[in-house]
Amino acid sequence: MRKLFWLAVMGITAMFLMVLPLGLAAGGSATADTSSTAAETAGLNPVLAQAYQQAATRAPQLVPGCTGMTWQILAGVAQVESNQAAGRSIAADGEITPPIIGPALDGSGTGGNTTALHDGTGYAHALGPFQFMPATWAAEGLNARGTTTAPDVQNAFDAALTAAVYLCGKGRDLTQATQLHDALYSYNHSEAYVVQVQAAITQFQQLPTTTATVPASGRAAVVIAAALAERGIPYSWGGGNAHGPTRGICCSQGGQDGRTVVGFDCSGLTLYAYAQAGVTLPRLAADQAAVGRRIPASAGLAALRPGDLIFFGLIPGDDASIYHVAIYEGGGMMLEAPRPSENVKSAPVWSYDYAGGAAIL
Repeated sequence: MRKLFWLAVMGITAMFLMVLPLGLAAGGSATADTSSTAAETAGLNPVLAQAYQQAATRAPQLVPGCTGMTWQILAGVAQVESNQAAGRSIAADGEITPPIIGPALDGSGTGGNTTALHDGTGYAHALGPFQFMPATWAAEGLNARGTTTAPDVQNAFDAALTAAVYLCGKGRDLTQATQLHDALYSYNHSEAYVVQVQAAITQFQQLPTTTATVPASGRAAVVIAAALAERGIPYSWGGGNAHGPTRGICCSQGGQDGRTVVGFDCSGLTLYAYAQAGVTLPRLAADQAAVGRRIPASAGLAALRPGDLIFFGLIPGDDASIYHVAIYEGGGMMLEAPRPSENVKSAPVWSYDYAGGAAIL
């Protein structure tokens, strides 16, 4: 049977697929919007959004009887497997660089792997945004791009379609909760994994809704203008203060040494922008959530006003788990310093890990 091992990749939980034949059971989720526009609204990279949507559309054509495959299911799996290829560049054709390569499966116990796995040249590594083992990919990889080249595990389109077909099994009805469970369990024989991916799928399905944007005015306009002026400034782990971008500290989960980069991290940007309006914020994102009037995630984006802080956390309702903060720009958009290798930018508010906001001004 197929099995997945939990390992740490790029500082996040990742799953690793072990190859052996298996007739898949089932997996599913509620009916959901499968448009790439909706996927991009969820804060996904637009190429990944397109890859997930195309795979969700094509998989039922390749697996007769498979129904209910959605981009949210694929996004949920990829969220757990590779954090949406975090820290990588994704070209328009879907090619991911640098390649996503998991740790050596040497049986050392990392992530629960206690059995050494070999690929013919040494210890095996899981590969790509959906973390396939090389032997599995050689047997099942699909070319989604219509070219004559071999399927590429490091290509978003190929990997998404292969994962979608795998989850479809022999023709699952993915609108049935029991079949969703079985499909995810077949991908990784772990109930904890199933719960984690189901939670991610649900968050992608429950996109916050927006209402007409109220124009920013007063101090909120000052905060937004200050953040807008910093677009293009690099991300620096620990960087930024009330006076502007600074060198940061060492080191981020992805390994960035902020001491080598002048810029902002997420809370450094918000601290700076609010300082321009005469407001002093704590340095850390989780501490900033305790300032002002808290706006629960359940209220959606309609409860936010331009200039509010918005947060993202690992555990719903637990502000101590908040790991990212941004400034609500209005219209479903936010101003953020997202992560190493990216610059300060305006982007759609993520639905994943959305933890509500705070009205401070």
